[in-house]
Amino acid sequence: MTSHAKDGVLRDVTDMAMGGTSAMFATLFTNPIEVVKTRLQLQGELVSRGKQAVVYKNVPHGLYTIAKNEGIIALQNGLPAMLGFQFFLNTFRLGVYRMCERRGLTSSRDGRTSVIRGACAAGVGGALGSIAGTPFFLVKTRLQAQASRAIAVGHQHRHTGTFDALAHIYKREGLKGLFRGVGPQIPRGAVGSGSQMVSFAFAKEWLREKGFFESPLALSFMGANLGGVVMTICLNPFDVVATRLSNQPLDANNRGALYRGMSDCFVKMFRAEGVTSFYKGVGANYLRLGPHTVLLLVCWDQLKMFEAYLRK
Repeated sequence: MTSHAKDGVLRDVTDMAMGGTSAMFATLFTNPIEVVKTRLQLQGELVSRGKQAVVYKNVPHGLYTIAKNEGIIALQNGLPAMLGFQFFLNTFRLGVYRMCERRGLTSSRDGRTSVIRGACAAGVGGALGSIAGTPFFLVKTRLQAQASRAIAVGHQHRHTGTFDALAHIYKREGLKGLFRGVGPQIPRGAVGSGSQMVSFAFAKEWLREKGFFESPLALSFMGANLGGVVMTICLNPFDVVATRLSNQPLDANNRGALYRGMSDCFVKMFRAEGVTSFYKGVGANYLRLGPHTVLLLVCWDQLKMFEAYLRK
C-alpha cells in the first residue's frame, strides 16, 4: 500500500510540486530582467522603425533607467504575480514531463530521449500550465508596464498590486477577462516548454556520453544553458504577442482597443513594425531565461535526487 502510494498519485503530486517550487525560487532572482523585457516589448508599439522613441536601449540601460527614475524596488514590480504565473506554469510543465519521464513515455526503445515523445510531453504540460497561469501573466504584465510618466511605454493600467488587479479585472470583465491573452499563451507554453525540455535532456545525454562532465550538477548547469538558448529563439514571438494582448487598453465593451486577438496582433505588428518586432526584447528574454532556466532546472534536478534519496 505504501509503495503504491509513493509510485502513484502521491508521487505525481510531489513531481508537480517540485516543478512549481523550483520555478518560484528561480523567479526571485530573474524578475528584474522580466520587468525590463516587458517594457522593451511594449516600446514603440505599432510605430514604424525609425520613428520609435527609445526609452530603454538594452537590458543594462533598462535596469539603470528604472532604478534611477522609480527606485531599485521598482525592479521587482509584479513579483507576486510573476511567482504565481511561474508556479502554475511549471507545476504542470515540469510535473507532466516528469510523470511521463518516470513512466518511460519520453524515451525511445534504446533508452534515449525521443524528440517527438519528449516534445509532446513537455508541450502538453507547457500548454496546460500556461492556461492555468494566464490570469497571473496578465496581471504581472500590467504591473510591470506601469511606470513614471518620463519612462512610460505602452498603455498604463493603474493597479495597486496583484490582488487589486485580479479583483478589478474580474469585477469589470468577469472570469473571461482574467484569461485575456490566453490565445498566444498556449503556443507560447507548448513551444517554449517542448524546445527547452528536449534540448535540456539531449544536452545532458550528449555531454555525459562524450565524457565532458561527470557531476550531475555540472550536467544540469550546461544542459540548462543550451535549453535557455533554444527556448528563447522559439518562444519570443509568442511572448511579445502575449505581452501586447495583456497590456492593451480596452474599449467601452471590454474589447481590446488595439488588437482583436492573436492573429490580428501578429498582422498589425508585422505591418507597422516589421518582422523584427517579433524579436523585441530577445536579448532581455535570454538574459532572463538563461539564468532562470539554469536556476530552475538545476534546482529541479536536485529536488528529484533528494526525493529519490528519501524514497530509498
